Amino acid sequence: MNKPERNHRSLSEWVQIVEGLHPRNIEMGLERIRVVKERLGIRFDCPVITVGGTNGKGSTSAMLQTIYGEAGYKTGLYSSPHIHFFNERMKIDGKMVDDETLVHYFEVIEEVRGDVPLTFFEFTTLVAFKLFADSHLDVLVLEVGLGGRLDAVNLIDADIAIVTNVAIDHVEYLGDTREKIGFEKAGIYRQGKTAFYGDIDPPESLLAHAASVGARLKVFGTDYRFETDGDHWDYLGEKSSYASLVPPSLKGDTQIHNATTVVAAVEALQQRLPVDAAAIERGIMKTELPGRFQILQNEPSVILDVAHNPHAAAVLAKNLKDMGPFHATHAVFGAMSDKDIDGVIELMKGCVDRWYVTDLPLPRAATAEALKDKLISAGVTRGKTNQCISVYHNAVDAMTSAKNNAQKNDRIVAFGSFWVVTGVTEEGDLKPTNHR
Repeated sequence: MNKPERNHRSLSEWVQIVEGLHPRNIEMGLERIRVVKERLGIRFDCPVITVGGTNGKGSTSAMLQTIYGEAGYKTGLYSSPHIHFFNERMKIDGKMVDDETLVHYFEVIEEVRGDVPLTFFEFTTLVAFKLFADSHLDVLVLEVGLGGRLDAVNLIDADIAIVTNVAIDHVEYLGDTREKIGFEKAGIYRQGKTAFYGDIDPPESLLAHAASVGARLKVFGTDYRFETDGDHWDYLGEKSSYASLVPPSLKGDTQIHNATTVVAAVEALQQRLPVDAAAIERGIMKTELPGRFQILQNEPSVILDVAHNPHAAAVLAKNLKDMGPFHATHAVFGAMSDKDIDGVIELMKGCVDRWYVTDLPLPRAATAEALKDKLISAGVTRGKTNQCISVYHNAVDAMTSAKNNAQKNDRIVAFGSFWVVTGVTEEGDLKPTNHR
């Protein structure tokens, strides 16, 4: 295996190099990354919170980081995938780590790994581990990449482990039932440590695994819950409660649900990391995360959502309905071919009047023509002309067309993949102006 030259590489060049180091993008297992981690001598003296789950783990992780930041702690956050810039994956005190620092840690990992083959996620996770281990943090939040049991993040023993929910996704790696997937996700739970399941219907496999390893499992709806009147919400836990909290800044029906598990986790760490009610509320109110029912503009409204499986599509459909009446809804839609595209379409077709389907720049993406065929099979053209579906080679062109066709009292929703959200914001007035 050829070793890349170490000197004078930019961050984008390092990312490109590491993407080509391993023949497979995903190869489950911890053996390779464990070898390199041990060579690096990585250890953490601060509490570590690991967040997994089918949906909502990004929002949950971001809220945790913001709350602890508001409480005055030095925080680290590792998340994936990124939308605009690789730097989004690693944040210290809520700020993306700069290119120069990341390049240094890419060089360190490349030097130490020797001839150990690493996937892109394994390599970049080691970059994050070494960076954070050197940063003298007060608390570290790690978002699971895929599954849990065999995910690179699971090399670190978490003091608090959260599984937000379990739904069908990534079946080729995790299994095709909630019971199989629940077992994989429960792999982040640890003996004697507090664990959370953030939904009302935990799979039996998750409950059994938590019991078998001796984790102290807390389940939403049983051990903690929330009540809301629409304008404010109350957190009700086993030992504490908070009344009249302002709703999260992150939009959507599930965010109070996510915030409830976040507060429960913060409460579980109160003895090690005290946080007052004001910091909790400020953190929940200030959390920002692109692509989570993100409303970018009005007239027409533009909504970005990374929903890419039926569980997330059901939430997105409800959020769209809860927005109130719009004259018409235009959807920019792209998806990976290995996702349950039919299930997503079935849940979303009642919310959309006109579809703009797009190719995405990955080999495993479904083609726009294939998406069009699936939409027709699902009956979206029934009673309409085929003009309600348009085909595009990229998301920018799809969004441009949607904007040209939309009236001021319409709305545009871009969804189906992280790559759709990335694509529609690459050019024009939706493009981010700065990543620092």
